[in-house]
Amino acid sequence: MDSKKKIIVALDTIDISQALALTKLIPDVGAFKLGLEYFCANGPEGINKISETGIKIFLDLKFHDIPNTVAGAIKASLNMEPYMMTVHLSGGYNMLHRTMEEVKEYCAKNSLKIPLILGVSVLTSIDDNDFTSLGLIGKVEDQVIRLAKLAKDADLDGMVCSAKELKIVKKKMGQNLILVTPGIRPAGGIMNDQKRITTPSQAISDGADFLVIGRPITEAIDPVRALNNISLEI
Repeated sequence: MDSKKKIIVALDTIDISQALALTKLIPDVGAFKLGLEYFCANGPEGINKISETGIKIFLDLKFHDIPNTVAGAIKASLNMEPYMMTVHLSGGYNMLHRTMEEVKEYCAKNSLKIPLILGVSVLTSIDDNDFTSLGLIGKVEDQVIRLAKLAKDADLDGMVCSAKELKIVKKKMGQNLILVTPGIRPAGGIMNDQKRITTPSQAISDGADFLVIGRPITEAIDPVRALNNISLEI
């Protein structure tokens, strides 16, 4: 696979014009991630304006609620035809299993391509100290492994996890899950609000299938050059 296709560019903006301009500037990546900030500002119409260009959309809304509510929210999102979607693994087996059932049934009934459903494990802004303050026992790595097994049991396509847990998840789960890794910073890059981070080349070496990269590309003086440099680093 072309190394650029392993990169998912996070469009951390609420400006539709800016998002469209970036997709035209660097169209040959694996997908573009649109999250809560963009969705709350622009709604489904804003998502559709991006997807109408033909690029792949990673709709990162991280659904987390009771099974019935998440199932309804997922169904309401499928007409936007995302390439990937996210749900929080901490929602539990029933929520995850119900999600997968609804996705498959709705897409079959409406002749839609089934998106990849990814489970979010532990956010990359959280470290062991934060974990302890939440009253959770053990280390972040232990929880990520538990959630990886839950993702597999619920038949999800993959999971989102920090590069710091990639090796152990790959070892425990083998090729059972697509691994999507945020918190990627090129060598010498700024951490921003991420804590459990690593470089692109290290993440791919440790087993990541896709890397989510935002500001190092989108806020670069020359996004095309930044993308090319990261691709070469991979």
